[in-house]
Amino acid sequence: MDIDQTRSDAQSATASGGSGKGAGVAGKWSGVRDARVESTDEDLLQRFCTSDDPQAYESLVQRYEQELFGYLRRYLGNAEMAEDVFQATFLQVYLKRDRFEQGRRFRPWLYTIATNQAIDAQRRNRRHRMASLDQNATEDDGGGLMEILSAEGPTAIEHLEEEEAKAWVRGAVDSLPENLRVALVLVYHQGMKYREAADVLGIPVGTVKSRLHAALAKLNQAWVTTADAEGQG
Repeated sequence: MDIDQTRSDAQSATASGGSGKGAGVAGKWSGVRDARVESTDEDLLQRFCTSDDPQAYESLVQRYEQELFGYLRRYLGNAEMAEDVFQATFLQVYLKRDRFEQGRRFRPWLYTIATNQAIDAQRRNRRHRMASLDQNATEDDGGGLMEILSAEGPTAIEHLEEEEAKAWVRGAVDSLPENLRVALVLVYHQGMKYREAADVLGIPVGTVKSRLHAALAKLNQAWVTTADAEGQG
């Protein structure tokens, strides 16, 4: 197989199926979506593997365009990097499609690839995410994570203005160790079940739970420290 041609084909198909920015392709591929509305992710991948059906691949790209891009943007804290990683992720899906194990679910497999690609991107680019916190805070929702903090400390967020709260949550989550942060984002922001997150991370379910507890404990401690500092001020 000509790897350069393969890369070109995959990137072309990915660009057609999804820009990584969640806009502009819905109308173009609405017919594809309607025709395959009953197809599972696994059915689409199988169709692509067995018959090289490009529309099956494009349907997968569009199906995960907004969801996966949103995850990567929050994980990386940078929309441009997230778009690059989104494209790289589906390139890897294209190249590694024959390695997909029958009986496995596609979504955790996709998120495993995306998370590994994001980690690689971070290693290549050591710019600290906190530098762009102010810019990204107004772009990201952060609602799910704010609810976590509210659940652990009902009055915590109430003492902050909305935008200040978003910035604080973003900064606190970004400051978590990577293994705790990714578990938190997968479960509480992406809505994955413990088993799905465990499959993505390649760890036992119990470890996912312990990492979530540790993450919440650190976030609560960060809030206590912030509240104490403001009280003394």
